[in-house]
Amino acid sequence: MSRLHARVGTLRQLEILLAVHEAGTVTGAAERLHLTQPTVSMQLRKLVDAMGMPLYQQQGRKLRFTDAGLAAVASARRVMEEFEHLDMTLADLRGLKAGTLRLAVVTTAKYFVPHLLGPFCAKYPGVDVSFHVGNREQIIERLEQGLDDFCVFSHVPGGRPLISSAFLDNPLVAIAAEHHPLSRRAHLTLDDIANEPFLMREPGSGTRHAIEHYLQQQGKQLNVKMTVESNEAIRHSVMAGLGISILSAHTLNLGGWVGLSPLKVAGLPIVTQWHLVRPAGKKLSIVAQAFQQFMANEGRAVLADFVEDAGRFVAAPEACIQ
Repeated sequence: MSRLHARVGTLRQLEILLAVHEAGTVTGAAERLHLTQPTVSMQLRKLVDAMGMPLYQQQGRKLRFTDAGLAAVASARRVMEEFEHLDMTLADLRGLKAGTLRLAVVTTAKYFVPHLLGPFCAKYPGVDVSFHVGNREQIIERLEQGLDDFCVFSHVPGGRPLISSAFLDNPLVAIAAEHHPLSRRAHLTLDDIANEPFLMREPGSGTRHAIEHYLQQQGKQLNVKMTVESNEAIRHSVMAGLGISILSAHTLNLGGWVGLSPLKVAGLPIVTQWHLVRPAGKKLSIVAQAFQQFMANEGRAVLADFVEDAGRFVAAPEACIQ
């Protein structure tokens, strides 16, 4: 046993440290762990005393972790992961699949990933799911920290060793309000929509990246009038006549077309793919392995019914201008 191990208190203190790091505040960590704020503060003080170095500094309402604090967080995460792996291994030896599957998805993926999780959890009722939804930058940060078993992106981040597998087409379709003049035209080009007020997702969005990459290839520009940070807000803004947009067809399934009309633009949809992504060096838990196998063997079939409405946009682009 190392001297530090002898000084550092309980696993509960490490769990509290991780919660404080993720929440950014003592209050937020207390809420997540269903503890009182004084209890969290006391356990943190004990941990800081045991480490013999400051682990964080107060900056306004947020905590900024020191290098020592970040090192402690990384080690605490590995310790807790090892206990989770042990728990899952013991469950597997008993002939069960039990534990927690951790998924983080960019906002657009929230429309279809639950339709995968339902059948997976029905197959493995002993599995719990931690399901985190965020913008692209937030999910990249979680990926870099190794917080999840898998992340879902439409555009795989670069600059780091990753393992990714494509599992679903992601057609990006042009939309307008149902009574928009362009919605009544059967043959449109990019030039026809170039001067219309256009509603674009925020910088860093996978949807925006795909649109800008496609426009660059075509040598075209759109008349961007608004930058909007959510698919729902774009849908309602388009319905209100504020402009046209291009969104993933998956955001429009299950009634999302109400008040909207697809624009039949030559060359559209822009078809990208959804990817299941994980850090190359991260060890897969037994539950994560089961989910990976489920995706390989059953995932596409599970999604087939859900994407049926979007499927009519995925075929050849010329299908949109018939």
